[in-house]
Amino acid sequence: MATIDPAVAPRRSNRKIVISAAAFALFMLGMSFAAVPLYDLFCRVTGYGGTTQIAGSNGKGVLDREMAVRFDATISPGLPLRVVPSRVETDPIGMTRTVVYRATNMSNQPISTTASFNVTPDATGIYFNKIECFCFTEQTLAPHESVEMPVTYFVDPDIDLDTELRTIQHITLSYTFHHTERG
Repeated sequence: MATIDPAVAPRRSNRKIVISAAAFALFMLGMSFAAVPLYDLFCRVTGYGGTTQIAGSNGKGVLDREMAVRFDATISPGLPLRVVPSRVETDPIGMTRTVVYRATNMSNQPISTTASFNVTPDATGIYFNKIECFCFTEQTLAPHESVEMPVTYFVDPDIDLDTELRTIQHITLSYTFHHTERG
């Protein structure tokens, strides 16, 4: 009968623990890189956090019910930019509309900026569809230059099927402008 050296068993056990811990650490590192794209995908699919949808057009028609859409702009501290959002638009749900934000570089230097967005109430994000948007596109403005930034959107008529949102009469599309490294 063969005997097992008592010093070998703990070394094998330690080796398994080290390999398992290293594999777990590598897995967690991989998940940290995948977290942002996976969270972005989750938000786009569910509308979580007011994330809007991207659409080519509205193929579901227009409802008699109207929805007011308010436009908002926030500028990161220290960014010499003035942004004037469009006025409130009240249209039948499903109607495609284009509005314009106007941005002006208030400095004597070129600046580069991008804009992130959200929709409130958060639960309406899944029904707010953007066809054209300036968000996440870097814009470089010359000193004192003004640009028009269009947003084409519609509110999905399926919002009317969501019993929890039947009383919603206003949606706010909000952009936050951030400084980018280039400008």
